[in-house]
Amino acid sequence: MAKYEKTIIGQFQQVVNRLESDIGNSGISMRLVDESNYTIGDTKIAVRVYDKYYMRNGNRASLSLTVVGDNGTNFISAIGAGGGQGVFLNFSLGAEDDMVAIVRNSIERME
Repeated sequence: MAKYEKTIIGQFQQVVNRLESDIGNSGISMRLVDESNYTIGDTKIAVRVYDKYYMRNGNRASLSLTVVGDNGTNFISAIGAGGGQGVFLNFSLGAEDDMVAIVRNSIERME
């Protein structure tokens, strides 16, 4: 498992749109599995779950993305999982880190 969290300033929908674009354009096998959107008062929440096939180890890894925005402050949480091999040892070749790095790089370009 790999995780990246960051708080940035910006328009909520622009942040979500940029992340969706960067993640979606990161590879042919990347796909949006499902999404959820919720608003309570001034707080907006977007949840996205992606998965991607990695040929190098013959499996899929997932990326769970949560963006919470309130009055221009946005908290982003990206968690990569899967991508390992083996029943007990879960040997990973870094697929989770690759998934989270897509979000980290996207955020760094926004700052």
